Amino acid sequence: MKSVSGKNWVEKKIDKNLLEKTKQDFNFNELLAKLIISRNFDKTEIFNIDNDLEISNIFINNKDFKIASDILIESINNKEKVCILGDYDVDGNASTALFVRFFEFIKHPYFYYIPDREKDGYGASIKIFEKLILKKPKLVIMVDCGSTSNDAINFLNKKSIKSIIIDHHEINKPFPRSNIIINPKKNDGYEKYSNLCATALTYFFLDLVIKKKNYAYKLNNYLIYVLLATVCDVMPLRKINRILAINILKNYNVKKNISIDTIFRLKNKKNKITIDDLGFMIGPIINSAGRLGASHLSVKLLSSENQNIVNEISKRLIRLNDKRKEIEKKILDKINFKKIEKENKNVIIYYNPNIKEGLIGIIASRLKDYFNKPAIVITRSNNVFKGSARSTKDYNIGNLIKLLCDKKIIQSGGGHNMAAGLIIKKEKIKLLDNFIQNDYSKKVLNLINFLEYDAELSSSSININLINNIYKLYPFGNDNPLPLFLFKRFKILKTTVLDNRHISAILKPNLGTSIKTICYNCINTDLGNYLLSYKNQIDIIAQVSLNTWNNKKSVQLNIKDVFI
Repeated sequence: MKSVSGKNWVEKKIDKNLLEKTKQDFNFNELLAKLIISRNFDKTEIFNIDNDLEISNIFINNKDFKIASDILIESINNKEKVCILGDYDVDGNASTALFVRFFEFIKHPYFYYIPDREKDGYGASIKIFEKLILKKPKLVIMVDCGSTSNDAINFLNKKSIKSIIIDHHEINKPFPRSNIIINPKKNDGYEKYSNLCATALTYFFLDLVIKKKNYAYKLNNYLIYVLLATVCDVMPLRKINRILAINILKNYNVKKNISIDTIFRLKNKKNKITIDDLGFMIGPIINSAGRLGASHLSVKLLSSENQNIVNEISKRLIRLNDKRKEIEKKILDKINFKKIEKENKNVIIYYNPNIKEGLIGIIASRLKDYFNKPAIVITRSNNVFKGSARSTKDYNIGNLIKLLCDKKIIQSGGGHNMAAGLIIKKEKIKLLDNFIQNDYSKKVLNLINFLEYDAELSSSSININLINNIYKLYPFGNDNPLPLFLFKRFKILKTTVLDNRHISAILKPNLGTSIKTICYNCINTDLGNYLLSYKNQIDIIAQVSLNTWNNKKSVQLNIKDVFI
C-alpha cells in the first residue's frame, strides 16, 4: 500500500500460534500481545510490564570495573589529583557531573575539562592533554570519549600519568594503552550491556567505589542523569535501559535535583517528569552549551547546589537553546525537502558549509526523523570538513564509520549504532556518498523495502482505554517506539500551520467525535501539501499519544503518513 509520500506500508506479520500462546501465558489482550511479539520482548521485559525490578549493580563482578575501581581508590587513598575529561554532549556532561559531585562529597582534589567543539574537537587529544597536565593530575578519567585516542593515551603514559577510559563508542584494535578501559564494545565479557551510555557505566562504576570505601553517599539521588543521558544519546530503551527507565521515572521526585527542578520551574512545567521532558526539553537545553560554544556551563549546572548559580546558568542555557532553535529553523527552511524526496537516496548526505558545527547533529536528526532514513550532514569548520550522522535501527552507523576509516575515505571518526561523527576532505564527499549508498543497498535495502505498522484499528477504539493499553510498554524511545496504526476513513475538518513547520489537523471519522492530530515537520512536503489541500476521505498511519496540557489529559494522533 503506497502512501502520498511514496512509501510502501504493510502490516507487521505475527505468528498466530505465538500470538495465542502469549495471550494465554501472560493474560494479555490481542493488541498488547501483538506489540510485545513484534518488539521481541524477552521474559524479563515482559515481567517488567506489571512488576517492579530493583536496580542492582550488574558489573559488581566485572574485571574491568574491579581494576578501575582499585585504581581510583588508590588515588583517593594517596590524595592524588584527578582530572575528568568529558564530551561536550549530555552524556559526557552528565558523566562528568557524577564525578564532580562525588569528589566534592569526599573532598578529593580534582578538576574537569569539557572540550570546545570547534577549538578542541571531539574527545581526548595530545593538544588538550598538553594543557591539562600543567595542573599536574596523577590520574585522568575520560568519560564518553577516549576509545580511539591512542596517541593521546600514549602521551599520558610517557608523562607517567595514569588513565581510565569509561566509554561506549565503537573501539578498534589495537586498543588505547590506558591503565584500564571500561567499554562494552570491547566484547570482553559484557557485550550484552553494549547499549548502555557512558553515564550509566559511570554510575555503576562509582557505585562500586562507594561500596568498597563504604561512603555514606547517596548516588541514587542522581539516577535521573543516567536516564537523561540514555534518552539524549538515543540508546535503546530496552532490557537494562528499560528497567532503569521504569524505576527512575516511577521513583524520581524532581525536587531532589536542584538543576532539573530549576529548569522545570523556569519552563513552567508542573507534571511528573517524562521521557519527552528529558529528550525534548531538558536535553536540548543542556546540549545547547556544547552546540553554541559554552561547553563548560552544563557540568557546572548539573553539579552545583548553589541556587543562584543554578538559576543564572539555567536562564543562560535556555536563552542559548532558544537561539539554537531560531538558527535551526532558518536552516531547515532553506532545505529543499521535495528535492531530497525525489532523489530517493538510501542515505541522505547533505552538505552545507555555512551550518555551524554544533548544529549539524540536530539537523541530521531532523532529516533522519522525517525521511526515516540515515542522514549525514557535513559542514566546514576552520578549514576542516566535519560531518554528523544519525541512523535508523537497521543500519549501524558506528560500524560504518570504522569501515570508512579503514578504507581511508574519511580522515577520522567514531560513534555508536545510532549516532557518529567524522572528519573528511572535501574532495572525498562524493566518494563517501557513493560508498554509503552501495553499502546500505547491500546490507539493508534488499532486506527491508517497506515500512511496517503494528495493526489496523477502528476510529472508535481511539480513547483513554487504548492509551492505557499501549502505555503498558512505556517508556517509549529508541528500539521501543510508540506503535504505528492504520486508521481508515477520516475527513479533514480543519488544518492549522504551526511554527511554519508542523500541521495541526482536526479529523472526523465516519462514526464518532472529531480527533485532534498533528503532523511534525511536514511543511513543503507532499504529505503536508495533501493535508492542507485535500478535501475528500483519507486513511492515515499514526501514533496514538497522550497529550497533557494544564494537567488535562487527552488523546492525540501523530500522523506519519496518509493514503487517499
